[in-house]
Amino acid sequence: MKVLSYLKPLLLGAGIAMFAAGSACAQEQVVVVGWGGVWQDAYRKALFEPFMKETGIKIIEEEFGGEYAKITSQVEAGKITWDVVPFESPQVIQGCDEGIFEKLDWDALGGRDKQIDYAAHDCGIASDIWATVMAYDGDKIKDGPKSWAEFWDVAKWPGKRGGYKDARIMIEIALMADGVKKEEIYDVLRSPEGFDRAFKKLDELKPHILWSESGADGMQRLLAGDVVMNINFNARVTGAAKENKRNLVIGWSSGFWVGTDYWVKIANGPNPAAAQKLLAFYSKPETQAELVKHLTYGVPTLAAYDLMSQEIRDSLPTAPDKAAAAAVYSDEYWVDQQAKATERFNTWVAQ
Repeated sequence: MKVLSYLKPLLLGAGIAMFAAGSACAQEQVVVVGWGGVWQDAYRKALFEPFMKETGIKIIEEEFGGEYAKITSQVEAGKITWDVVPFESPQVIQGCDEGIFEKLDWDALGGRDKQIDYAAHDCGIASDIWATVMAYDGDKIKDGPKSWAEFWDVAKWPGKRGGYKDARIMIEIALMADGVKKEEIYDVLRSPEGFDRAFKKLDELKPHILWSESGADGMQRLLAGDVVMNINFNARVTGAAKENKRNLVIGWSSGFWVGTDYWVKIANGPNPAAAQKLLAFYSKPETQAELVKHLTYGVPTLAAYDLMSQEIRDSLPTAPDKAAAAAVYSDEYWVDQQAKATERFNTWVAQ
């Protein structure tokens, strides 16, 4: 068919527009879910934006609160929309066993043996290694508690305590306050009287506890003076101290609990190739060394620590000088006991 000459420029322009639209639609993308707030801000600066700049792959960000049910509902509906998500370690074990998360190609991520031993899983590379710590205002308490037993001492340090409404966080701390060594915590919890002992100790402090359900809420209580000391996450404390120019102290020597969140790749996610590229970019020591400038949680790759300043390295829960005070949450224990412990804990809190 002959095309009239005056239509040729119009058709050519339309063709170019259609090609451009097709190219835009074809741009690679990856859907990444995060914890929101300062956590997501840090990853945006250290990971998401540099990754997009280097690769041209678009990151679509979403947020959640760690709900495992949100991914299982996508799987059950056959409509998986997420690619890469940070889950806590018990959920990573469960999702890996159930085939919801893909097993990682560790050779492509620099090698599993190049990670902190508890920060690498068949299905996950640690997104952050956090610590549950004791915190207080150093301008109000000059010589603070040196143990969790002293955290319980409301006679010496009158005032409310900030508690975190989570069984996994409060139960171990209660046993430490009752004199159980960190190495023996899970032996005690596996014994018939273990739970009872933890809750008996919690009973002592319960009248003095103001509960928080998020790290941000807990820090607001401490900053406002509603509580004299607080149970929170280390990066929340250091972040609040910096942002508010306050002398907030972390009682590292009292003992602290280390937990790990992991980046996982969702099986049958919509953008598997881009998801793999993102995980590879994150696994670089340079990426992780940049991340800790914005968020003072530990990172998994050992070589990253050689790229950090001494000041930053010393602020992390994974710093070598803190090893003697660190206790690592037992993922295996909590996979088996989380539902039972949470039900009892929530009932106890509500009484």
